[in-house]
Amino acid sequence: MTENWDVIVVGGGTAGLAAGLTLARSRRRVLVVDAGEPRNAPAAHMHNYLGREGASPAALLADGRVEVESYGGVVRRGVVTAAASSAAGGFEVTLDGPGERSDGGTTRSALHARRLVLATGVVDELPDVEGLAARWGRDVLHCPYCHGWEVRDRRIGILATSPLALHQAQLFRQWSDDVVLFANDALDLGHHAHDELAARNIEVVGGKVTRLVVGDALEGVELADGSRVAVDALAVATVVHARGEVAAMLGLPLVEMRTGDVVVGEHVASDAQGLTAVPGVWAAGNITDLRATVIVASAQGVAAAAAVNADLVAEDVRLALHAGRDGSPEFWERFYAERDQVWSGRVNAAVAATAEALTPGRALDLGAGEGGDALWLAERGWEVTATDVSQTACDRIAGRAGDRPLTTERHDLTETFPAGEFDLVTASFLHSPHPDFPRTAILRRAAAAVAPGGTLLVLGHGRLAPWSWDPSLRLPTAPEVLASLELGPEWEVVRAASPERVATGPDGQEATITDEIVEVRRRP
Repeated sequence: MTENWDVIVVGGGTAGLAAGLTLARSRRRVLVVDAGEPRNAPAAHMHNYLGREGASPAALLADGRVEVESYGGVVRRGVVTAAASSAAGGFEVTLDGPGERSDGGTTRSALHARRLVLATGVVDELPDVEGLAARWGRDVLHCPYCHGWEVRDRRIGILATSPLALHQAQLFRQWSDDVVLFANDALDLGHHAHDELAARNIEVVGGKVTRLVVGDALEGVELADGSRVAVDALAVATVVHARGEVAAMLGLPLVEMRTGDVVVGEHVASDAQGLTAVPGVWAAGNITDLRATVIVASAQGVAAAAAVNADLVAEDVRLALHAGRDGSPEFWERFYAERDQVWSGRVNAAVAATAEALTPGRALDLGAGEGGDALWLAERGWEVTATDVSQTACDRIAGRAGDRPLTTERHDLTETFPAGEFDLVTASFLHSPHPDFPRTAILRRAAAAVAPGGTLLVLGHGRLAPWSWDPSLRLPTAPEVLASLELGPEWEVVRAASPERVATGPDGQEATITDEIVEVRRRP
């Protein structure tokens, strides 16, 4: 069985848990998937996190999981092995995680989410120096703001991996006056750089660094020539790679991040709130911001979650509107009864153009609404029967007819149809939000009601306006309508066209929409 969630957050670090907490507190059904591989796992402490200065990163995550679950969110250990957009909307996700199997293997879960938040973090690519990885997060450091205070006034080495090491050396000089820069065959120092380093009493050591010298702690580095240089801590700039497996499944590429000409890493691009190029997918934390510290990643998780929730609120409103717009006779009655006026009252241009070329006779207007077409036809000498499923709409037409040759009949066209033959039958925008509305069957009955020599005019929506009851609905084109009528040789096609026009919405907004026009004539 597929589990259904409002939001799946992929990644159980600080960004992911902060997003999960915010969404759970917003009463969303949220799942946080935690692979259990935080970037800062080697670190015993975190810093610059107001109120939790020096706390354990592992303890922060443990507290975060408890907090998410205290508001009804779910945190589950596992790895997302598949993720894709769903044809029905949202996303299909496959999760492999630990289960209760006797062989200790994994269980596989099928999940569906309306929205996704990617908070999968990054991995650091370390230089290939013996012993370096084992000391990472201890006395091998990368960020002076994260670790500078802890190594203040000690002998700090800078292992150059690019020209950016010059800036890194000057940064760490803020915390200690005993800094040594290992050029490591990665720097070509000019006179200006030498002068800047000398001005701050930063020692420069040439040659390739091959391994670290380690006792109970870091003692120094060994160069290719066998010489050793003592240091208490070693700073190194890594190349940072976003964990982009799930992003790639969704069609999101990793984008290089550069400082000048130096590639410092890869990340997933997003806007200020974390929205990516894939609708419905947000990103938070280091996957989108390589420089984010723990507190910044947490804030980004909150911001992304707020944006996701706002997006879901808007969708909830649309769904609620659509649920009430079921296309039933009761819906259409409320539609007109709750409003003093719905439509402009003007005739549709296609109706006017068709009717002006004909000799007035008997006309039938199906789904007449408030009678813009019917009243215009009657004004020009047509004997009009106007029908609508809403009695309020029929009464509104009758109240405006005056002495025009116009009668109204209430019909639910799915059940009853006006009797007789007509010289002109019009069906203008005869659409319904009901998923099973039998529009084709109704239009075939309309064709059957056309007298010899008479005309059938079907005017429909093509590209809908944003204010329509379902702008995403796919409606038939003019050629498709014509084909569905299955007309015999006694008919001739006058036109089947899809013209564009600018429409004005109820609040005065404008949009370019498409009409689908079918005009056919029954031969005499």
